[in-house]
Amino acid sequence: MVAQAEIRREVGTVAEVIAEINRARDAIWEVPPQEVLDLCSGVVPRGTGAKNNYLSTMIFAENELRTLTDEILWFAWVTATRNSDADLATLVSYMDEMGQYKANMNDYVGLPEAGEVMKLYVGGIRKAASLAEFADLTESVMTYMNRVHGWVDIGFPWGLVNGFKRINPLRRISDAQQA
Repeated sequence: MVAQAEIRREVGTVAEVIAEINRARDAIWEVPPQEVLDLCSGVVPRGTGAKNNYLSTMIFAENELRTLTDEILWFAWVTATRNSDADLATLVSYMDEMGQYKANMNDYVGLPEAGEVMKLYVGGIRKAASLAEFADLTESVMTYMNRVHGWVDIGFPWGLVNGFKRINPLRRISDAQQA
């Protein structure tokens, strides 16, 4: 487990944070970031990996990014955009904690630049004065993290799973009935 270090990054205005995150996203839109290329080649800055392998680190990176983008950021964005009575302070408090955790975890699994973008987001949401600003920040970082996740997903050695095929459960039931 990654130690939870509180993130206190000074940032500019909400608009400036969104612009910085969008620039980071644009920089990796057509070509994967170096940290993803490194991760997919076994270069992990912290040396993270079980039994001296980096596959486990890639599994964690893929999973952490998926839960961040498809669940945590999506939930926060949907809450802010579809519930006009949502409490901004509660959303910020929740996403501050989750963002800090995910920033540290991104760093741990070999994606320190993605972790820095999450730190930037955390600093930005602390300045959000409305649900709209919170939603705009969340949408911006969600798009960036989705792109990072896409690159990790493309580089993931999915062919390895062919060695772990399971028997179709329906076939097992049918075979048991015939025995």
